[in-house]
Amino acid sequence: MTQQEQAPVRAHPLELIPFFRRWRPSPRRDLAYTVIWSTLIGVVLTACVRLLSQDDASLAERWWSLLLMSNLVGLIVHGGMVAGNRLLRGWPRRARGLPRFLFNLALMAVAVLLGVVLGNAIWNRGNSLHLLTNRAVVIQCLVIAACIALLMYLVRSAAERRHAVAMEAARQKEFEAASARMLAEARLRALQAQIEPHFLYNTLANVVGLIGPRPAQAQHMLERFIDYLRASLAASRSEEATLGSEAALIGAYLDVLAVRMGERLRYRIELPDELRQVRIAPMLLQPVVENAIAHGLEPKVEGGEIVVSARVEGEQLCVRISDTGVGLDDTAPRKPGGGVGLSNLRERLRSLYGGAAKVELLENQPCGMTVRLVLPLNVSPTSSIPSVP
Repeated sequence: MTQQEQAPVRAHPLELIPFFRRWRPSPRRDLAYTVIWSTLIGVVLTACVRLLSQDDASLAERWWSLLLMSNLVGLIVHGGMVAGNRLLRGWPRRARGLPRFLFNLALMAVAVLLGVVLGNAIWNRGNSLHLLTNRAVVIQCLVIAACIALLMYLVRSAAERRHAVAMEAARQKEFEAASARMLAEARLRALQAQIEPHFLYNTLANVVGLIGPRPAQAQHMLERFIDYLRASLAASRSEEATLGSEAALIGAYLDVLAVRMGERLRYRIELPDELRQVRIAPMLLQPVVENAIAHGLEPKVEGGEIVVSARVEGEQLCVRISDTGVGLDDTAPRKPGGGVGLSNLRERLRSLYGGAAKVELLENQPCGMTVRLVLPLNVSPTSSIPSVP
């Protein structure tokens, strides 16, 4: 359970109106709301007394006297709630059911009686304690106190129900976001599982074929393949990686392929030192490089070059994987949207970063393609998705 769920719900009667929910609870806001609420009650009481009473008192006189008393009652209730929460260590705010109603009733009874006595004393400039001995006045005050206490109880209950619904909706949203992220990760792992056996078998076959005629090249290929497997295993077990570790993984992968493809594959990794520790999700760049090899350079007889570069653009990290392969000509199997691999990558970025990250597919001149990944800086890819309680 989160701290937001454990915290008691603070509700003011004015929060029944959506307009007044736009401001966060605070001592100043609650005091201002109490004055507004008390003024509204004074207006309602003035209208009721005007309709039911037969005396000749002017409307202005009724308005100001009832406004004074209703605000006194409101301020006494406000102070009583603040003092009660401090003295009783927040019990009035945490109380539920009958104990809450009885506390509100007792507080309201005291506040209404004191408000009427103090209001009459201020308005009439005299001693009004005799009102407490008037049975009719005391009964009227207690009836008003009971009505207001019931209203406060209903307001708090409604606020708690609204809070519970909001928390359930938030939990559902978090669950859906986490599920989307897990689905994107599962698709990536599935795609990786399909690619790695093929890459593994081809690499080992190449090593076997090179051992006799070119043992040094076979040794280099095997060493770089071990580096690739080590980096790939570390990436598959981690929720975060650095741009430097991803570049090392890509470098090992391309070194292995360079032995097999020979002069048909050339590559450069241009990564500034200050960006090597930037944290990103693991295995973001590997599928893009594999896509460039499979759909860009492999179909081209003379091969081509792959350039991996990164730079900061404003508050975003821009990583570019460019190739000089076949591009989007009529004979190329590459799709304008980037195929299944880039489609899965888009979904993964959406689940990790929301709308803050994007993938762009650009056509190079005179040939080839560029995949441009735009990621937010200083945002952890795992912290953007809250954990499910």
